[in-house]
Amino acid sequence: MQAAMEITAKYCHKEMEEYGSCVASHPSTWQHQCHALKMKVAECTSSHPVIQKIRSSCSKEFMEFDQCLRINQAKPDSCSPHVTRFLCCAETVDLSEVATDPVPQPS
Repeated sequence: MQAAMEITAKYCHKEMEEYGSCVASHPSTWQHQCHALKMKVAECTSSHPVIQKIRSSCSKEFMEFDQCLRINQAKPDSCSPHVTRFLCCAETVDLSEVATDPVPQPS
């Protein structure tokens, strides 16, 4: 998971910062107000193999977390157990066969 977080921060720092600021600025309406920024983060991160592997392996946990956030828009802290389950899952993903720093292939 640490590798995925580092990759996300490295390649999607701007998008994550904008999304985080939006969520903090709209505590009761962030799900609606910040949707476009959430999609930018998703688009940015979806292209990296490590993040793709974690999303694939932990999709159930992530979907449950996302659903909890949608249901509890005014109190996102209530979804802490969901994010913990997702992070625990992510920690168990075998990344040994995934290139964490892919080398561009010659065309």
